[in-house]
Amino acid sequence: MDIILLGPPGAGKGTQAERLVTNRGMVQLSTGDMLRAAVAQGSPVGLAAKAVMDQGALVSDAIVSALIGENLDRIETRGAIFDGFPRTRAQAEALDLLLAERNRKLAHVIELEVDEEALVERIVGRFSCATCGAPYHERFKLPKIDDQCDVCGGHEFKRRDDDNAETVRTRLAEYRAKTAPILPFYEERGLVRRVDGMASVGEVAAAIDGILDG
Repeated sequence: MDIILLGPPGAGKGTQAERLVTNRGMVQLSTGDMLRAAVAQGSPVGLAAKAVMDQGALVSDAIVSALIGENLDRIETRGAIFDGFPRTRAQAEALDLLLAERNRKLAHVIELEVDEEALVERIVGRFSCATCGAPYHERFKLPKIDDQCDVCGGHEFKRRDDDNAETVRTRLAEYRAKTAPILPFYEERGLVRRVDGMASVGEVAAAIDGILDG
């Protein structure tokens, strides 16, 4: 079963994709990861992509499609989770063709919906132990003892530089701009299913499982 998993930064898409890989044996096909791997391996597609990127240009749809085709052949019968592709209607049509050529088809487009202001709060409040990386949140999960990590007892904490409200809102706007062209294409075909991305990890997982097993 092949799916597209959509969700803005901070919605938990990565967590759910990892779970599908672990529990269902699916393969996450991330455009960025595939490009980096192809360049590192020096494959024909990778060399073509590197030549374009070295010039500071965007990799063409043809190269990305070739890359996805190679990876679909590699994973054989395992289900694919598409991440970062497609982002335009032309890419969506190209993906249909790539799948059809291999007797596959897209089963679902699952979007994790979020309350944007609540998501900003969720991301901006994150911090972690600088020693062991244990995650915390200034509203939802503070250390049991002030300024002391529950896991390792460390006293140093850190935040990601991009976990600020302005950056998060910019990323949300970018996400809307990237998905706007493709959602209507898939909605017309009845493939889009939406899940409450603000629910707990377990509840989101159960909702996705319900879609895939339905």
